[in-house]
Amino acid sequence: MKKKSAVLLILSVLVIGILAYIGAYGLTVGDYRVKSFNEMLTKGLDLQGGVSVVEQIQGKADSAAIEKTITLINLRINKLGVSENNVQKEGSNKIRIEVPGKFDKDEVINLIGKTGKLTFKDPSGNVILTGSDVKDASAYIAQDTQKPTINLALKPSGTKKFAAATQKFLGQKITIYMDDQKLTDPTVDSVITNGQAIITGSASLEEAKNRADIIKSGALPVKLKVVQSQVVGASLGADAFPKSVFAGGVAMAIIFLFMLLVYRVPGLMAVIALVLFTILVLFAFVAIKATLTLSGIAGLILTIGMAVDANVLIFERFKEELRIGKSVRSAFEAGFHRAMSSIVDSNVTTIIAGVVLYALGSGTVKGFALTLVIGTLISMFTAIVVSKHLISWAINIGLINKASHFGVNLRGDNNA
Repeated sequence: MKKKSAVLLILSVLVIGILAYIGAYGLTVGDYRVKSFNEMLTKGLDLQGGVSVVEQIQGKADSAAIEKTITLINLRINKLGVSENNVQKEGSNKIRIEVPGKFDKDEVINLIGKTGKLTFKDPSGNVILTGSDVKDASAYIAQDTQKPTINLALKPSGTKKFAAATQKFLGQKITIYMDDQKLTDPTVDSVITNGQAIITGSASLEEAKNRADIIKSGALPVKLKVVQSQVVGASLGADAFPKSVFAGGVAMAIIFLFMLLVYRVPGLMAVIALVLFTILVLFAFVAIKATLTLSGIAGLILTIGMAVDANVLIFERFKEELRIGKSVRSAFEAGFHRAMSSIVDSNVTTIIAGVVLYALGSGTVKGFALTLVIGTLISMFTAIVVSKHLISWAINIGLINKASHFGVNLRGDNNA
């Protein structure tokens, strides 16, 4: 038991240390590069500057029309070469568009509001059909192949032209473009004379639906009016990001020092768990492709404090158990058990608040709420699972074997 605990503790510390190093500086192995968090994280408008535009929908529009509008705006903004753009509904009748890294406000506004042009082109780039030849487009999962499929219906004007094109280019690709951006390039595998075409190749049903919506309605389905627009300077983001990171580093250093001074060896185990917590939160941000903003950094720092709070609850329970004469091992088991309900209750209420903020808020509020919820969930894991195992292994190998290791001064220390 002692040897196994020692191996597990050492391995855990090494793995966490390696992950922390890679996350901070990245790693190059031969021709392969593991990027650092700074390279992988998508930074928001307030961290790298750019253009922010709020468009108000004129007249009434249902949710389907609004979602189609957001899809089309995303497609148009992507033409600027910006992959971190943020297009989302705000309130009941507004759409917020954020384009980091671009500073020409008029270019962005003109691109959003222009009329889209849908074209079908042959292998040589000649236009075969336009959006005016399309009657309808819909997406579904084909029963025979179980793959996402787009059903394309053409008007009489397009049926004849498409029949000639599919006969001429049998076995070749016909590419569908929205403006100058390629939507899909299916291969013609049969001559289509009835004006009904099947397009496969979409990665998911959602992607197929988006493509079908764009094919069906090249122009924006609602009329938009700019009600707010601003340019956030690159210098603001360049100044804000390092200061935010520095502030976060100082906050973590103070928290780590507090845990070490007050709770001694168990505090060291909690510090190791907090390092893992920070790594996991940043990994979660990368995995879900979340955009990191100043408010998100604030949420991250707040959740670090909350993760510490869980450890403080546990360790204070430890102290109470030690003071009534229990051994270190008994105090450890009882302390975790007694602190569990308080930890779960406090974290669940925080998650509820975060979900409400995310659902009802907008812009920076959403960024803060998302970080808060993700951080709270991960903090429960690191406090309840990781810290517990680290301390248990430390007790097993004798690294923690008396009350003074918890910062408790008794006349006679109780051995485990």
